[in-house]
Amino acid sequence: MNKKFLKLELDFDFILISITSQLRDYRLCHYLNKVLNFDFVKIDDHEISLKGQSPKFYSKYLYYIEDITPFYYLISNKSPDGYLIPELKGSDYFIIIKDFIDDEDLTFLIQTAKSIPDVQALVELDPTKLKSKENLIF
Repeated sequence: MNKKFLKLELDFDFILISITSQLRDYRLCHYLNKVLNFDFVKIDDHEISLKGQSPKFYSKYLYYIEDITPFYYLISNKSPDGYLIPELKGSDYFIIIKDFIDDEDLTFLIQTAKSIPDVQALVELDPTKLKSKENLIF
């Protein structure tokens, strides 16, 4: 009997930015909206369900302009049930940018978001190098 195996490839074609800040998620969104002229809105929480465990929920916000890319997501790394990306316990939030953004706009976003007084650190990360990278797929 021949055995067939299917290989699942996940798409990590997005930009990941880690934010360290003691601000609550809604306050961080307010400041990001203000300095970047964005309009993040709260959407359904990001749910992670692992076999044999109860689901974990992480707050999630979205900003996009209809018919124009990219999509910007702000996701909390912490919940009462644990971390979204456990190996990055120092990170409080992640900005995920899906679809195309040019280098100039990305640099502007990072530099401007760093100017928020309560943001201690803001770093671009390579999602493919994370141990728990599959938790960022939605």
